[in-house]
Amino acid sequence: MKETLLEAIELFEEIMIYGTEHFLKSVQSPIRKEYSPEQIQTLKLLSAYGSLSNGKLAELQGVHKSAITARIKKLEEKGLVQTARVPHDQRTKIVRLTELGQEILFASNTAINESISRLFENEISEEELIHFVKTFRKLKDILQMKELN
Repeated sequence: MKETLLEAIELFEEIMIYGTEHFLKSVQSPIRKEYSPEQIQTLKLLSAYGSLSNGKLAELQGVHKSAITARIKKLEEKGLVQTARVPHDQRTKIVRLTELGQEILFASNTAINESISRLFENEISEEELIHFVKTFRKLKDILQMKELN
């Protein structure tokens, strides 16, 4: 079990590395050229979590708060996010996705989904996809339960 788990972890890391490289090169969309992968990731996190503080965004993206501050500033200038101070703590900013941010994220996701569909078309069977989805749902549930505890 331990060896299989280590192989699974290694494969997952390799897929993340090669997948990121592939999609950065292959996704042909004006949105992917205008916004960095880090900016798109920020939009995805805000979409998934709702409003987040700069500190929480930095934590979720594994970067220093100064990097998030610069990223948020650029996204705010483009009208994709809005920031507001927390009433009881004027040092903390809360960031939320705007309607335009949601539209940009939708367009980015559409471009990625189309690229992935083309890449895997006729390469992975429906049965393999069903098994993949089942396994990843289980992993997601495990991770969400660990986060709650």
